[in-house]
Amino acid sequence: MSFDHDDGPYWETEVGLLSDTAEYALRAVLYIADNSEDGPVRVDTVAEALELPRNYLSKILHTLAKQGILRSTRGPAGGFQLAVPAEELTLQRIASVFDAIGPRRGCLLGRPECSDNNPCPAHAHWKGVAEQISRFFREKTVAELLREPAGAAAPWSY
Repeated sequence: MSFDHDDGPYWETEVGLLSDTAEYALRAVLYIADNSEDGPVRVDTVAEALELPRNYLSKILHTLAKQGILRSTRGPAGGFQLAVPAEELTLQRIASVFDAIGPRRGCLLGRPECSDNNPCPAHAHWKGVAEQISRFFREKTVAELLREPAGAAAPWSY
């Protein structure tokens, strides 16, 4: 499946960590988890709430359903729900469907070869930051983000 709506690789996005597709997926899953108590959440509802392109979001949500992250229900009362308990669903599991998230990382300065043995000028600093980011995605769950203290913005909004 092609996700040609992306603005490019992770280093070209506003935040600099994820493609638009992975960001949309995270936001949509958080929204669905936070709003599916009464049943499946429709694509139109998610797209409108998050101000995302409906057709593109639909592709993303169906891909997440094929990966076992979401459950899709057809029909007038259909939509999407989590297929995995929010307490067990890590951000890495969601984002990694679309982006490489993990201990392997690219060089911050774009060098094809960058390692402890052949470091770029930013390597020592970026290595620690990249490891913290990787740990965050690996350990943080949807449920934890939804439990943010009162007064904090909804995790799916911006």
